[in-house]
Amino acid sequence: MTESRHAGASAVPPVISVNNLTKRYRNPSGSDRAALVGLTLDVSPGEIYGFLGPNGAGKTTTIKLLLGLIFPTAGSGTILGAPLGSVAARRRLGFLPESPYFYEYFRGDELLDYYGRLFGLTAAERRTRVEDLLKLVGLWEHRRLAVRKYSRGMLQRLGLAQALINDPELVILDEPAGGLDPIGRREMRDILLQLRDRGKTVFLSSHILAEVEMICDQVAILHRGQLLAVGRIGDLLADSREMELTVHGLDGTLTKRLEGIPGATIRHGADSTVVVLPEQRFVYQAIETVKQAGGQIVSLTAKRERLEDLFVKLIGSREGGTAA
Repeated sequence: MTESRHAGASAVPPVISVNNLTKRYRNPSGSDRAALVGLTLDVSPGEIYGFLGPNGAGKTTTIKLLLGLIFPTAGSGTILGAPLGSVAARRRLGFLPESPYFYEYFRGDELLDYYGRLFGLTAAERRTRVEDLLKLVGLWEHRRLAVRKYSRGMLQRLGLAQALINDPELVILDEPAGGLDPIGRREMRDILLQLRDRGKTVFLSSHILAEVEMICDQVAILHRGQLLAVGRIGDLLADSREMELTVHGLDGTLTKRLEGIPGATIRHGADSTVVVLPEQRFVYQAIETVKQAGGQIVSLTAKRERLEDLFVKLIGSREGGTAA
């Protein structure tokens, strides 16, 4: 997978556009360390864009550059049509850092009211928006609880609410599902899909690849500051030639016969067994073998590469065959 700019960009100007963005830091020894090298990508309006990579890949550095918290060594970019770091553009976006920290003696509703004041919202706007957002993130019942008593997951929910207090056009989220349990992650996923349905753009950095695969329109994979792959999920995940046959009633004799199919592998589960066949041409042989032995066929599906498989393959190829 080679680095490329998304070729299918629409005529609508991108919400985020960076060209050859580079960030280097000088070490105490006087040498340079590259945190980001030549990043080029576009994020279209109204999509959820997944920004992926292992620890130290340069994801947080990129987000800080987009927000104008740090400045690039080389390259350029725009966010919401304005140069990176534009104050006017920042008023139109929301941001949730990986580990949000808030003044802990505020109550939940007081904290959101405070952020509403920073954005110049009227008292009526703040009341309405604070109530709507606390209900959206599931904290309405805890609105009068001091922030210092919030759990890690509750703080993450509160952080999302503060990122939305100004009704932003673009939401930038750094590990938004951090600290959330499975139910909380599903609720977060539903919220992000709602934001997209409302026409908002979400730029999402995450390590939870299964969640990213379910909700993102496009993804970019970064490693050691360099872009390895970028594109739509469906384009990046090629259909495999492998087929998966799930069966019941597999005994030792039948297992040996199925293992005799060239390239076949068998995974035993508690209630069923999955036979992975390297190509479709072996399917009929496997089915006939199972039927002759009295086994029960449960399902037959074409195996599709997952985002996690692609991620491990790309990173592993850069790490000498061992994924970080």
